[in-house]
Amino acid sequence: MSKLRILYVASEINPFLKTSEVAEFVRKLPQAMQERGMEIRILVPRFGLINERKNRLHEVVRLSGINIPVGEEEKPLIIKVASIPNAKLQVYFIDNEDYFHRKSVFHDKENNFYEDNDERAIFFCKGVIETVKKLGWAPDVVHCNDWMTSLIPLYLKSTYKNDPLFKNTKSVFTVYDNAFKHKFNEDLLEKVKMMDIEDSMLANLKTADYKGFIKLGMEFSDAVIKAEENSTLNGMFEEMTEEKKFEVIEKDDNFTDSYFNLYNELVG
Repeated sequence: MSKLRILYVASEINPFLKTSEVAEFVRKLPQAMQERGMEIRILVPRFGLINERKNRLHEVVRLSGINIPVGEEEKPLIIKVASIPNAKLQVYFIDNEDYFHRKSVFHDKENNFYEDNDERAIFFCKGVIETVKKLGWAPDVVHCNDWMTSLIPLYLKSTYKNDPLFKNTKSVFTVYDNAFKHKFNEDLLEKVKMMDIEDSMLANLKTADYKGFIKLGMEFSDAVIKAEENSTLNGMFEEMTEEKKFEVIEKDDNFTDSYFNLYNELVG
């Protein structure tokens, strides 16, 4: 059972970028699973804070060149790759000049939340799936981390549900306490939509805010993990998880065992 294929998707990973606990988690867990014989892929955005020369990022030409629709526009997808020092792990970076060449992550110099962070998330989530398709690599589990990855479980259960690469794929969604107060524009739902997505499937996203993204990720994933026991999102968890496999996995000495067992249980 240990030869599972696990795809990790997150907004950041140490040592390339670290602004929250997500970066450390996504650095440690994939390596631990690889050491147990699992096959691993990791995809993150290539935010402008990531120094390409220092981190030795280079473009993967055979994976680049796809256009990703976001609303009325199509944006070119560039894929870059780098290796994690002292680990046999490669990280693939989703890049686009309009969305990711800013010298900050989600906020501008005045600490204003970028108005197009919704589009950046949509582009990233669609880009992840299209990149995996180009790799021709069928993941058994896609482990999504934090709000920016929350559309992936929806897309896997709708637009890509009959794709041979994803028809048996399970998704895990880990929720972190990285809330923002911004509310996106009314056209958010139209931008998120893809083939086979009914309006009713986007009901949780109608609030067009952080909780909307989190609720959507929780609704369509096969397992939900809360990164912290004492979260400001506890009320929402109680609301959402009545019919959902949901657990808290403590970051103790046994946390890799817990994930190993969870992945095998989901696929089994």
